[in-house]
Amino acid sequence: MMSGEEEAPTPQQEPEQVKKTDEPPPAAAAAEEEEEKAKPASGSGSPAAAEEEKPITYRALVLTGYGGCDKIKLQVKSMKKASLKAGEVLVRVKACGLNFAELLGKQGLYELLPSPPVTLGMEGSGVIEAVAEDVTDRKVGDRVIAMNRHGMWQELAVVPANRTFPIPDGMSFEEAAALPINYMTAYMMLFEMANLRPGKSVLIHMAAGGVGIAATQLCQTVKDVTIFGTASASKHETISQGGVTHPIDYRTKDYVTEIRKISPKGVDIVLDPLGGADTQKGFGLLKPLGMLIVFGAANCVTGQKKNLLAMAKTWYNQLTLNTLKLMQTNKAISGFHLGYIRDEELFERTLVKLVELYQQGKIKPHIDSRYHFEEVADAMKRMHDRQNIGKVILLPEPKKSEEKTESNAEAAENVEKAEAAVSEKKEDAAEEVEAGKD
Repeated sequence: MMSGEEEAPTPQQEPEQVKKTDEPPPAAAAAEEEEEKAKPASGSGSPAAAEEEKPITYRALVLTGYGGCDKIKLQVKSMKKASLKAGEVLVRVKACGLNFAELLGKQGLYELLPSPPVTLGMEGSGVIEAVAEDVTDRKVGDRVIAMNRHGMWQELAVVPANRTFPIPDGMSFEEAAALPINYMTAYMMLFEMANLRPGKSVLIHMAAGGVGIAATQLCQTVKDVTIFGTASASKHETISQGGVTHPIDYRTKDYVTEIRKISPKGVDIVLDPLGGADTQKGFGLLKPLGMLIVFGAANCVTGQKKNLLAMAKTWYNQLTLNTLKLMQTNKAISGFHLGYIRDEELFERTLVKLVELYQQGKIKPHIDSRYHFEEVADAMKRMHDRQNIGKVILLPEPKKSEEKTESNAEAAENVEKAEAAVSEKKEDAAEEVEAGKD
């Protein structure tokens, strides 16, 4: 039966009788009305809908295979804004952070990174361009810090809304991109694990790196903390000004001996991103009731590609002991890996605290250098060679032609200066020879 008042024509009725009806049955009229309503929302009838369905392109840094920096390619991808899933937001990325994990990842040494091809990057900052229907605490236009397990090294990134955090007034996009990984790592190790208190002493390896500078600044939020920091001699002035009490050149001196000269009993906390033999040294440096926190294996990375010998050496020299030894020495060993933290409340609480410390002027990310996506190989080489002091930032925005022209001009000028210097030296040498003859 139809839902209208008239009965449907029986099979015996002629089709003409239906056609002669002046008005269509109510059900048919309703169907036509619904069809008319649906028309504007389909195809090109609705500009808004068409805009949502239109693919948008963006640039991304993709790891295409394991190996050197040549395996990271700048590619153009596309997506639709309407493809957001529940709980997601779309962020127009303005700046990204480079971390040691990416150096490990391109060599196949970072277990949380999916197999290639995969877009790299765990942290960034930018502006929200779209939100899923169920997201109510974020809106289009919000400036946010954004984190994800990977995929932040691209102009447009889809991230979980609960991994985005408002950027406070006065904080730049570059500072916002430099804050999450380094400062959350340092904060959780010092305060959640080691329970840093006034009067304690801390050894910070790679004190001029991103985590090193973050840990140094956070130590200064507690009274009377003595900081020992290892770094090459050229970085000592900077880390001393930043708060390191005793800088030590690990390349020319034995840092264990140097620390024992100043503090014969050792230190209370050791932050170890190195692994291998340095973990054993760190455990030996601990005072009773001290804590060693291992959070990396930088000693494994000695070249652009995976070095099996370095990995084997690091593994062979790893600290091995039993719980009885820990009891007898009254020392603690802990491991930390931010990637395996699943507590979203801890994430939010920590980042909120860090933003608060920034607003109070107690911490401030130190930006070492900035590289456009086209220059990612140079950025990674700088970190690999331990040349950076603070955070290396990647910029998704294409490098402007005038910047390229300027850099080429500078390079040409430097070549001219070098040639002139060589020529001048040759002339001086010739003059000395002539003088010798006289």
